[in-house]
Amino acid sequence: MFTQYDPESAALTDELRGLFDEFGAGKWSADDLEKHQTDKLREVLAYVRANSPFYREKLSGISDEVISGLRIEDIRNLPFTTKADLQEAQFDLLSLPVSAAWTFYETTGTTGRPTPCPRTNGDTIHNNSVLTAYYRDILAPHGAGQVIGISGPTELHATGDTFGDVCRNLGHAVAKMWPHSPVIGFDRALEVMRLLPVTGLFCTPGMALRLAQKAVEAGLDPRRDFSLNVLMLTGELLSPSLRDNIGELWGAEAHNCLYASQEASVLAAATADGTLRIAPLINLYEVIDPVTGEAVVPGPDGVRYGELVITNLYTGAKPLVRYRTGDMVRMTEAGLGAAVPAHSVEPVGRVRDRLRLNGHLVNGYDLENLLLRHFRGYLDYRITVSHDDAGADLLSLTLNTDPDRDLGDDIARAVASCREELDTALSVDFGDPGPITSTGAMVSWKAARVVDLRAPGADASAESHSAERIAGTRA
Repeated sequence: MFTQYDPESAALTDELRGLFDEFGAGKWSADDLEKHQTDKLREVLAYVRANSPFYREKLSGISDEVISGLRIEDIRNLPFTTKADLQEAQFDLLSLPVSAAWTFYETTGTTGRPTPCPRTNGDTIHNNSVLTAYYRDILAPHGAGQVIGISGPTELHATGDTFGDVCRNLGHAVAKMWPHSPVIGFDRALEVMRLLPVTGLFCTPGMALRLAQKAVEAGLDPRRDFSLNVLMLTGELLSPSLRDNIGELWGAEAHNCLYASQEASVLAAATADGTLRIAPLINLYEVIDPVTGEAVVPGPDGVRYGELVITNLYTGAKPLVRYRTGDMVRMTEAGLGAAVPAHSVEPVGRVRDRLRLNGHLVNGYDLENLLLRHFRGYLDYRITVSHDDAGADLLSLTLNTDPDRDLGDDIARAVASCREELDTALSVDFGDPGPITSTGAMVSWKAARVVDLRAPGADASAESHSAERIAGTRA
């Protein structure tokens, strides 16, 4: 492999493999982890202040003495980095020139200026080491003779490189196929999946649904005519209800496999116990109130709920310090039996994607999970929000499924659950929402999945326009 031709990369790979093996086996104490994070935090702060024009100014009031004595809890005294900072600073946020990276990625730019996301060998090795360590026990039960499909974009995007490298680390063959590409298309992608056959698939939830829909339109049965054993789903909001439906459609084990972003890289990954777990060896995590910016404390159930803030604990092209992800999460300490001794995390939707329904503020994850809880076998869905003459909010769920199926009991249970939990009336109808639902990974869950009719122009946001434009090219 490449690392054997680069002594520094080879040494880092060997070091990180050992660290992750020891950490995953529970050989690190709390003091060991705190020392590791403290040392790395100080190193990263000194590094970005010396090398990044943005952070040189942002952290100008912090002396070398302060950095050298910084404790983890002191991080709350440092300023946040925001998405707006990334869009404005552009290449000034980098700590190395692009020529020092091995590859260049960028954010999609569908709702603002794309931001540069180059990766050095060190960046990639740190992040892919997490995925290799965490995915090993998920894929191993399915045997050694696997062919893993990767259905994600590759142009200026990390999906294909990242999962391809991780699968190669684990000894699995890879087929990269992007069905939205004019070179491939859905017909050829489905043909390749049957021909090889593909036994595992990395893709978005929307892509898994779209492939199933195209298979059914071609007269195929996703469960009978394909050989998928495991689906590794990422890139979009994914509630347990939708995950289980996708698994049932394909007759495969389905995982919410990765929480990450182009700008912040790997934040959490699936483990063999069925949960997403953070990567505390390479990131420092905070959960804050999105309004006040103050740290949140665990609730009575031990869960911290708020906006995720991360600090990268490795030097490279673009380490981020106290980066506000804009994502709402629920974070829980690892309990007994955890596959990896790290907090579990549920990304439950962007801060701005929350909906207020008859006085209840609900995130996308919980709304999706609630509305889809009683349904299985559908190929797609979309939600419409409106209000009645008295001003009460109403919900309508459109399911792409056989309208002749007897879903009366399922609909009744869904209507009752919605009324009980959100004090909101729900109706269910049938139809194809069209290609706009496939744009969630490019834009947002809300723009792709929700039509809000409660106010004139409510859906006239930049994200909604972007979703419509992308959907138009995919029709």
